[in-house]
Amino acid sequence: MKSMNTISNVAESPEANENKAADTTPEPVAAGAPAAGTPAADSPRALLKQLQQQFEAFRNCLPLEIGIDKQLLARMPSLNRKLMRAALGIHTGSMRYLRAMEKATVRYDLDGKPGAEVTDTHRQHAKELLQQRFKKEAERKKAEREAAAQQEADRKRQEKLQQLASKFSRK
Repeated sequence: MKSMNTISNVAESPEANENKAADTTPEPVAAGAPAAGTPAADSPRALLKQLQQQFEAFRNCLPLEIGIDKQLLARMPSLNRKLMRAALGIHTGSMRYLRAMEKATVRYDLDGKPGAEVTDTHRQHAKELLQQRFKKEAERKKAEREAAAQQEADRKRQEKLQQLASKFSRK
């Protein structure tokens, strides 16, 4: 992965710096960074939606390169770090992302270009998180079914008691 902060020895003359400045102005917009007039996201979910619109890796739920936060900050310097970390947490904790990580072999940068390999440890971690989620969801559904069955049994019991009470109170 090439750092965006590298300094080139070629661009030392003032003319080269002017050309470089002229060339770098449109690049962030072309690379998917927000335009100057784009309002900053006010919540992690809003930021995540913005990232999904701007970057292929988020849109396609590709396994993200390690250090993707630094890439984001390089492209969006005014980005609130706390908000960004929360948005990344939501994204990387999503079922869709974990399923992609479970089967992935390669990580991707913001533009969707392949990068480093996904390690077996990371694949296993994603698999374990998914299993925990499925187990938790199954337990929640089981508790809901049991509560519904108990509620129905209570309703039937009350109905039966009312029938008996009305039957014996008439005589």
